[in-house]
Amino acid sequence: MKKVIRNELDTREFGIELAKKLKPGDIIALIGDLGTGKTTLTKSIAEGLGIREMITSPTFTIVQEYTEGRLPLYHFDVYRIRSAEEMYELGYEEYFFGRGICVVEWADQIMKLIPEGSIVIRIEYGENEDERIYYIEGNGR
Repeated sequence: MKKVIRNELDTREFGIELAKKLKPGDIIALIGDLGTGKTTLTKSIAEGLGIREMITSPTFTIVQEYTEGRLPLYHFDVYRIRSAEEMYELGYEEYFFGRGICVVEWADQIMKLIPEGSIVIRIEYGENEDERIYYIEGNGR
């Protein structure tokens, strides 16, 4: 499915609506260049889950945990991951196959570890500065 996101408000609305449909164990794999809005979308998903904590990109910690919402949110930034072994060392399976929601930024780095049936959102720049194109696969969303 292709979705045109015209601005940050559209991103927020999309993320909140997506969050309403999420169920325990769902994984959202985000793929896109630097600056395409992966963290902005993650913030909107968190808002839709009822998380009020400040969401920041976990670039150096790899994963941030947010537990105050309707479901726990595990926010991964795997930009610096160079091998599947590093993910195993992090204990990623406990997150991916647990009862929370996982959002994985730079998921293309670890696609072979992303379970089948995950929601994959490829984000590309649109025609103007604020516009983004989301290509959404998986889970029928």
